[in-house]
Amino acid sequence: MFSLFLVLKFIHILSAIVAVGLNISYGIWIFRAQRESAHTAFALKGVKFLDDRVANPAYGVLLVTGLLMVWAGSIPITTLWIDIALVLFVALVVVAARFYTPALRDQIKLVEAGDTSSAAFTQLARRGQVLGQAMGVIVLAILIVMVFKPHL
Repeated sequence: MFSLFLVLKFIHILSAIVAVGLNISYGIWIFRAQRESAHTAFALKGVKFLDDRVANPAYGVLLVTGLLMVWAGSIPITTLWIDIALVLFVALVVVAARFYTPALRDQIKLVEAGDTSSAAFTQLARRGQVLGQAMGVIVLAILIVMVFKPHL
């Protein structure tokens, strides 16, 4: 009944639910904070905390369990849908680490300095929104590849 592959698959899916679910919530947190600027610092720090401490580790678990499932299921790592998913995952990590996280960090610094109405803050907020949407598209593409498993 229980196999290593099924246990890994369960952990993999649970990690995806946690990571993607939290990522989706960031837009809600930030949207609500924009309506009540007194809560902007709390919302942005909350997003940063959840991203650093819960969502990103869940993405790490996704990668590890995915690779372990490839091994446990004797699936060739050169399988097209696995390669596509890995390339998209690397792209996601690069966009998040190089662009999204620094923009969020800079936005928090401005909020802590009491600056929520400057052009710099607005620009960072817009950048975060665009990057968040772009990362959402990448995550959706990974999900599509994982479910439909395209092959040539």
